[in-house]
Amino acid sequence: MLRMHPSPPPVSSFNILFGCLAKNKHYDTVLSLFKRLNSAGLFPDIYTHSILINCFCKMGRVSHGFVVLGRILRSCFTPNAVTFTSLIKGLCAESRIMEAAALFTKHRVFACEPDVFTYNTLINGLCRTGHTIVALNLFEEMANGNGEFGVVCKPNTVTYNTIIDGLCKEGFVDKAKELFLKMKDENINPDVVTYTSVIRGFCYANDWNEAKRLFIEMMDQGVQPDVVTFSVIMDELCKNGKMDKASRLLELMILRGVNPNTSTYNTLIDGYCLTDKIDRARKLFVSMENNGCMHDVVSYNTLINWYCKNKDVEEALSLYSEMLSKGIKPTVVTYNTLFLGLFEIHQVERALKLFDEMRRNHVAADTYTYTNFIDGLCKNGFVLEALELFQAIRDSKYELNIVSYSCLIDGLCKIRKLETAWELFQSLPRVGLMPNVVTYNIMIHGLCNDGEMDKAHDLFLDMEAKGLEPDFVTFNTFMLGFIRNNETSKVIELLHRMDKRNVMPDVSILSIVVDLLVKNEISLNSIPHFKRHK
Repeated sequence: MLRMHPSPPPVSSFNILFGCLAKNKHYDTVLSLFKRLNSAGLFPDIYTHSILINCFCKMGRVSHGFVVLGRILRSCFTPNAVTFTSLIKGLCAESRIMEAAALFTKHRVFACEPDVFTYNTLINGLCRTGHTIVALNLFEEMANGNGEFGVVCKPNTVTYNTIIDGLCKEGFVDKAKELFLKMKDENINPDVVTYTSVIRGFCYANDWNEAKRLFIEMMDQGVQPDVVTFSVIMDELCKNGKMDKASRLLELMILRGVNPNTSTYNTLIDGYCLTDKIDRARKLFVSMENNGCMHDVVSYNTLINWYCKNKDVEEALSLYSEMLSKGIKPTVVTYNTLFLGLFEIHQVERALKLFDEMRRNHVAADTYTYTNFIDGLCKNGFVLEALELFQAIRDSKYELNIVSYSCLIDGLCKIRKLETAWELFQSLPRVGLMPNVVTYNIMIHGLCNDGEMDKAHDLFLDMEAKGLEPDFVTFNTFMLGFIRNNETSKVIELLHRMDKRNVMPDVSILSIVVDLLVKNEISLNSIPHFKRHK
C-alpha cells in the first residue's frame, strides 16, 4: 500500500487495515505499521490515534496510550468517546479505578459526550473492583440524565447485565431484581446472562424458590439456559444434598443439547462426596473423559479430600500419583489435604517426604500449609522438629499467623518446654500478633499443669484487661488447677465468677467440686445455683 503509485491510499484505508489487525489481536503489527506510516509522510488522523491507544491499552501499556493522547491534543484533534473508552478500559484492567473515574469526568472539557460503551466500560470496572454502589449511581445518572453531562444515554442489555451481576455478587439481590423488572419494562429483553446472574444471586441469598421460578421463566420465555446457568442451579442442589435432583438436571441439560463441562462434573462430584456417595462420585469421575471432559486439578482435589477425611490416605495418594502421570499439576490445596490426611494416620515421615516433593514441584507453601504442618508435627510428638521448622520459616521472613503460634505453644507446653512456650507467647506483640482466647487458654493450661497458678492467674487478668472474654475452657482449666492444689476458697470464688459471666461448669467438674467441699466439710450453699442461660 505504501509503495503504490502515483501516491499511497488515504489514511482512512490504513485505518481499516489497522482496525482489522487490532480486532484480531495483532497489536505489535499495528505498532510496527504505524511507525512506517509516519516515515512515509502520511499523517494519522484521530481514528488512527484511537486505534493506537486501544492497542497500547490491550497490551497493558496504558501509559503509552496517554502519550498518544498528548500527541492527539498537540495535533489539534479532538478526542472522541472511542478514545476515552479505550483509556478507561485500560485503566480498569490495571485496577486503577479512581483514575478511570476521574478520566470519565474529563469528557466535558473536550466537549465530548460519553456513549453507552464508555458508560458500560466504567460500570464494569467499578463492579469488578467492589464499587457496585458507585456503579449503580452512575447507571441511574446515565438512565435519567441527571449526571454532570445532563444527557440521557439509554442503557442496553450489557449495561443491565453488568450492574445486575455486580449487585447480585455484593448481595443486593432485591435491587438486582428491581432492575431486572425495570429492564423488561423498558422492552429490553433479558438474555441468558441476565437470568443466570439473577438466579445465582437468589441462590446465594438462599431463596431457592425464586431461583427455581426464574429458571422456569427463562425457559418459558424461550431463553435457552447455557452451561453456566445449569451449573449454578446444580451447585445449589448439591450444596443442599439434593443429589437425585442434581443428577436429573444433568440429564435435562444433555437432553436440551447443552454439553456439561469439567466444572459441571466437578460440582456433581463434590455433591456426591459431601453426601458420602463416593461410589457415585467415582463413577461420574470415570465417565467424564468418556463424555469428552478432561479431569482437572479440582476433580482430583475433591476426591483426594474425601479419601483423606475418611482416612483412606492410600487411595488419596494413588489419585495424587495418577494426576502427576497425566501432567496435571497439583496445587497447594492438593498438598495441604494430603498433609492433613497423613498426619491424621500418624504418617509423619511420609508427610515430610511429600513436603520435599512439593518444593521440588515448585508449589509454594501458604500459611495453611505451615500451620497444619506445625500442628501435625506437634500432635504426633515431633514438637522439636516443629520448632525447627517454625524457626526456619521465621528466618525466611514468612509471616505466620496466630494459629501457627498457638499450635506450637500448645505442643511445647505438652512436652513441658514451658520456658520456650512462654518466650514464644511473650514474643507475639513484637511480631505484630495479638494472642486470642485460644492462645491464652493454651498458655494458662500449660502454667496450671506446671503448678504455676499465680502466673496463670496474672495471665487471666491480662486477658481480661485486653478485652478478651474468658470462655468455658479458661474457667475449667483454672478449676482443675485449684482442685488439684486443694484450694477450696479459690474454687468457690471461681464458681461465682463463672455464674456472673453466665458460664456453666462442666457436670463432671461440678461433681468433683461437690466431693471436694464435702471432704473439707464446707456447706454446698457456698456455691452458686447455676441456671441454664440462653
